[in-house]
Order: sequence, then structure tokens, then C-alpha cells
Amino acid sequence: MSRRIVIAYWLITAEPAHTFFRDVINDLARRYDAPLFEPHVTVYVGANQVDAAEKALSKAAREYQPIKLKTLEVDQSSEFIKTLFVQFAPSAKLQRLNESIREAAQDSSQYGLQPHLSLLYKKMPAVARRELADSIKVPFSEVIFDALKAVRCISPTRSRGDVELWRVVGTKKLCG
Repeated sequence: MSRRIVIAYWLITAEPAHTFFRDVINDLARRYDAPLFEPHVTVYVGANQVDAAEKALSKAAREYQPIKLKTLEVDQSSEFIKTLFVQFAPSAKLQRLNESIREAAQDSSQYGLQPHLSLLYKKMPAVARRELADSIKVPFSEVIFDALKAVRCISPTRSRGDVELWRVVGTKKLCG
């Protein structure tokens, strides 16, 4: 599979969830020698066009109020960017935001929305991932997201080096 530079659109957690997830991510990164990153849910991944990203962020910020997602479980997978993650329930509002960003960015990427918030990016054995997933308790039944960021990154992200190259190219508060 070929790799390319893309812009990922992230929903950013509001407090108090932001501090909780940031602390979990930082602790896991330290314990497992893994990369640090901001707690987020990826809403869309599209073409590397900063002007289109700015337009998409501005439009979404005007049209959307903070989004609340229902927490389902802490899960794990063999996929690097989903080593350990919090799964959220699908949301019609989130799906509309995904479509709004795609239209505003004038991009036809077929990004499959799977609302989750990663806690760790690390290649590790399945048994270790399962034990870790079972050990983490999220104290929120719902999480509020109140900002959007556009982040330039390599897709697919496969390594710590890839994560460390991520660069925020735009940020907007949702205030609809």
C-alpha cells in the first residue's frame, strides 16, 4: 500500500475528559516507550490541501456545537494506530460533521468513520494488549468534544517516527 501526506481532521476532547485521556496517553507512552499525541477522534482524512482544510474547519466551527459521544469500551487491535483505544457509539451528528468536512474540503476520499480515541500506538503482543485494555477504566459514559484540528500526517501511520512528524495546520472551537 502506498503512503501519502494527508490532512486528518480531529475532534478534540473538552475538559475534564481532555486531562484524563492526556494523562493516560502520557503514562502509557512513558511505560511502553511509545509516541505522545493529543487525545482525539479522527472525523475525516483527506487531501493535503491547507487552504481547503482551513475552509472546512471554519465551516464546521460555525455550523456545529460541541459534540457528545457515548463511550462503549476500551478495546485493542493489531493495527498500529488502534493498539489500545476507547470505542464510541456511532453518532448521526458525527456522521454529518464527517460529510460537512468532506464537502468543504472538496475531497472525495472514502474515509470510513469509526469513532475511537486511541490511547497507545505501539506494536505489542495480543495478550499484552488485551490485559492493558482490561486494566483501563474510563470514568465517563459520554465525552464532549469542543474543538477541531487539521493535522498533516503520513497515511497510513505505521511508526513512532510517523507520529512525531504530525503537524497541526489549523484549529477551531466548535461554537455553532
